[in-house]
Amino acid sequence: MRGIIHFFWVLLICSCTTDEQNDVKPSNLESTIEGREIAISSVIACAGNSEDGELVNVYFYPRPGVTNIRYFETETVNEDPNAYGNYTEQQPPLRGIFNDYLQFFEVDPEHEKWVIITFEENGVVHISNPIRLRHLTQITEFLPENVSVDNGEQPTMPEFTWVDGNFGDSIIYFHVVSTQDDDLLSGTYTLEKNFQYYKLDNVVLNITREIPPELELDVRYNFSLLAVTEDNWVNLFSEITFSLQ
Repeated sequence: MRGIIHFFWVLLICSCTTDEQNDVKPSNLESTIEGREIAISSVIACAGNSEDGELVNVYFYPRPGVTNIRYFETETVNEDPNAYGNYTEQQPPLRGIFNDYLQFFEVDPEHEKWVIITFEENGVVHISNPIRLRHLTQITEFLPENVSVDNGEQPTMPEFTWVDGNFGDSIIYFHVVSTQDDDLLSGTYTLEKNFQYYKLDNVVLNITREIPPELELDVRYNFSLLAVTEDNWVNLFSEITFSLQ
């Protein structure tokens, strides 16, 4: 008799445990940062359609040594993007580009929404600005022909210029010069539609960690461009290969 009672107690405990596990909800950003020291707008991040259009890539710059990188999203785009209680944590795949100098979450959202990236650095939780996903109504364009390169006057310091695509609400431009092995040489932001390697006269934000090397003649390099809106959506992604003559 005792054996039968013990058996039913085990079944009851297991059933309750399973129910409790099924009721566990994703972490809420507001509760996650409660009582923690935080730094707002201190994660550089944006998002755009993948080139095949099937997914959305949420890009960010993980400064060396950061830990506990997390992704949060709202249910729809109608929630207040500045209310952290509207964001719940999800765990999409995390990928790297430029040999992990930059990283991105690969997400497959059914609806347009707001997302936020966080990570920890020296005990502080750093939080990105809200990123508006526009993957259904403002699909990222992939247009390499929008970029021109000129290295006439200073052969090892080429100047890149570009034009917007169909969407005219981009306010900032992120550009990367990289090697054919995908090593990032420089990563910079300008408000203007031009950048000269490696002059910082019009650069408003620089994520280049060290002074980059001088470019060599007859070596092939890549130039990548992201045109970004005020709410951190990538309107345009362009990439060209160039060499200096």
